[in-house]
Amino acid sequence: MSEAAFLEAVKNSQGIIYKLVGLYANDAEERKDLYQEVLLQSWKAWPSFRGEAKFSTWLYRICLNTILTQKRKVNRIDYIESLEPVEHLVTDTTNHKKEEIERLRRAIRSLSETDRAIVSMHLDGYENAEMADVLGITINHVAVKLHRCKQQLANLLKQ
Repeated sequence: MSEAAFLEAVKNSQGIIYKLVGLYANDAEERKDLYQEVLLQSWKAWPSFRGEAKFSTWLYRICLNTILTQKRKVNRIDYIESLEPVEHLVTDTTNHKKEEIERLRRAIRSLSETDRAIVSMHLDGYENAEMADVLGITINHVAVKLHRCKQQLANLLKQ
């Protein structure tokens, strides 16, 4: 469990951190702060990583827990319209597709914290069992919440 192994694993999975921080942070400064806090908490938790789950799943859990803890510490106003595009995650798309992606991102940001996590993990290809493990809820609860999130997003995107 060396520092080099940790840095390599984080480098390979840093898209998870960027994506989740982008869904929960209101501005660039807050994104930077959350990113650094996630790295710090991941480093502190690194010795406890047993390899029973994929590193990316473990990092997802650390990232979500850190973000949600930080968001609860400070009362902040959630400015949904203050999203900035994340260019390194969206490549080779037309302006129309970028607009659609931005609409989806805004719709996801309007969901509750738990619902954002569920949608994010679903879009990343996690199975319901993995989501349940990360979020500490039952598989059936994940399925129900995911179904409701999809309906809510569909309604928001129709507007």
